[in-house]
Amino acid sequence: MTRLERAIADARLAVFVLGVVLLLLALWAGRIAWFWSLIPIALFVALVAVHDRVGRTTRRVARAVAYYENGLKRLDGDWAGSGVSGQAFLDPEHPYAADLDLFGTGSLFERLCTARTRSGEETLASWLLAPADPDTVRARQDAVTELRPRLDLREEVALLGADVREGIDPEALSSWGMIPAVYPSRTPAVVASVLAVLGLATLGVWITTGVAFPLAAVALVEMAFAATQKKRVRQVLASVERRTHDLVLISELLARLEREDFTSPLLIRLRAALQTEGEPASRRVAKLARLLAMIDQGNNQFVAPFAALVLWKTHLSMAVDAWRVRTGPAISGWLAAVGEFEALESIAAYAFESPDDPFPTLIEGETRFEAEGVGHPLIPEAACVRNDVRLGGELRVLLVSGSNMSGKSTLLRTLGVNTVLALAGAPVRAKRLSLSVLAVGATLRVQDSLQAGRSRFYAELTRIRTLVGMAEGPPPLLFLLDEIFHGTNSHDRTVGAEAVILGLIDRGAIGLVTTHDLALAAVADRLAPRAVNVHFEDQLVDGTLQFDYRMRPGVVTHSNALALMRAVGLDV
Repeated sequence: MTRLERAIADARLAVFVLGVVLLLLALWAGRIAWFWSLIPIALFVALVAVHDRVGRTTRRVARAVAYYENGLKRLDGDWAGSGVSGQAFLDPEHPYAADLDLFGTGSLFERLCTARTRSGEETLASWLLAPADPDTVRARQDAVTELRPRLDLREEVALLGADVREGIDPEALSSWGMIPAVYPSRTPAVVASVLAVLGLATLGVWITTGVAFPLAAVALVEMAFAATQKKRVRQVLASVERRTHDLVLISELLARLEREDFTSPLLIRLRAALQTEGEPASRRVAKLARLLAMIDQGNNQFVAPFAALVLWKTHLSMAVDAWRVRTGPAISGWLAAVGEFEALESIAAYAFESPDDPFPTLIEGETRFEAEGVGHPLIPEAACVRNDVRLGGELRVLLVSGSNMSGKSTLLRTLGVNTVLALAGAPVRAKRLSLSVLAVGATLRVQDSLQAGRSRFYAELTRIRTLVGMAEGPPPLLFLLDEIFHGTNSHDRTVGAEAVILGLIDRGAIGLVTTHDLALAAVADRLAPRAVNVHFEDQLVDGTLQFDYRMRPGVVTHSNALALMRAVGLDV
């Protein structure tokens, strides 16, 4: 809280105390007329409004600072740990999510995601976890191209309010919107209205005459009636009563999108999805937010006695139920549209911050992956070494050899992550990339499991069996096999690797296989021209290993294992 906010809060408390004193002097001492107490009440209400406005301005400024700081971190390559990790979306059994570092600290999801809602996060995650068809990819590319230069739109959305990802559960809110009417009859509303009028009338009698019995009698009847409606009130408000702030933000986000003019077909469709019976979704959500805000106000200790007298919460729960019956079925569509828009905005922000990264070209028909100058998008540009990789046609497999730390695994991740980006509708880190729609499968992060009682080798076998099944398609498989079968002896590794590779390419798959075992180089020779050997090199300069991370044709001719052992102090 800022110094100004504290000063306003102190003034508000002082005005409230003054109002109580004046009211006591008017009602009990009879020293002044009761209407004098209206002055501090009006002043108190004004201070509440001013305090709220100052608080919102302060929070907006703080969000603006954080927004630009995060943007600078992304541009400087210092963004890891400052965003949303998306760890909840990581499925260890997914064929590539863990292998390609899609989720977690320093992940692709953290680099991309700027979504404010859980719907946006879920949509972006789903795009990364499964390839889209060519028409969908092209539609997303058009939308991202339109959104990329709209900095003001992204800034305004970012500064609307605090994050709602922890507050709004899209599935729960959508389910709430489909519940049948809790108040199907008008009778409770009529009874509540009559009792509220009687309550106000008897309150006036008490203030003017001092006779309290009628007020007490009506209050008892109201308490009994409220008790009969308690279960219904709880049923109506259970999912949304504490979501007022979140719904205000949702309505502001919807209103901001409704004001925007779009030209790409996908964005036009999303904007049209925010209309219900000709009325903007933002207006309907704002009405619900106002109803819930009034319920919150009724819980204020200063307002609660009056709220109880007029059956405030009961009346408002009936209004919320009526809103839900009329509008609830449209909630899931709104949230889906917001989620898709936020996913597109996340990619658009990434595209703006990576101006040299082009959109890939999608090829329909023959299975292909052709990249010129492809690099890993999460490695800072100054340190990113790029390579040319071509697969398709007669050539189906690159068998990659090389020493430790020379860049073999990074090459596999580079191809995998760029394929994921390409088929999500995002730009890629390459001078040029042409590819067909591909399913990705990898074994870079396959691990043993003590709980499941399986070794790393068995886990690898299980994953490769999954990839063989995926290779049946469609779509065709891009397989990325790291250190294939390194958990067994050289003979079994060679025989098994050749059988697996042959089975994959016979099913129409393309891919890369890395190995330390130079005996596997003969596999590529036997499978030629469908397979070729490539390698990475290193040099020992003044006792220090140096790598250039450049892919070269042929088989690596030496190993750095002994040099690494000596470098860390082992006597070998």
